[in-house]
Amino acid sequence: MVGAIGRAGVKTQNPMKSAAAFRTISEVSTELEIPQHVLRFWETKFPEIRPLKRGGGRRYYRPEDVDLLRRIQHLLYSEGYTIKGVQRLLSDEQGGGDEENSLSESESDQEASDNSLRDVEVNIGDDEGEGGGAKQCFQREPSYPR
Repeated sequence: MVGAIGRAGVKTQNPMKSAAAFRTISEVSTELEIPQHVLRFWETKFPEIRPLKRGGGRRYYRPEDVDLLRRIQHLLYSEGYTIKGVQRLLSDEQGGGDEENSLSESESDQEASDNSLRDVEVNIGDDEGEGGGAKQCFQREPSYPR
């Protein structure tokens, strides 16, 4: 009776296994209603997910892994986070990073981008005085058949 429907229509774990038991990718996929290929993809994007791999590459997920997958699923599908957003959130939690540090890093990244953009604008403005260099730069060369 894998994935029996419990109260409020939420799937429950296999009643034959204890809550501390390891789960196969098939069991986790059924429990979370996520395709197996998505779980494997998430393993590549989130290093925090570390299932044990036995002979033949068979994956066994720890209860902590299943909880983390459930949280990632909620953040991606319910909260609307992107994969990159979830990665940042998890790395901030692991590293103990506070929001002030991440905000100041974001502000400095934005400032560096703004400065780079100003440099580009100045360079383009200089070229335009010399016969429209910016327009020439973006024109395609004629292609000839080979």
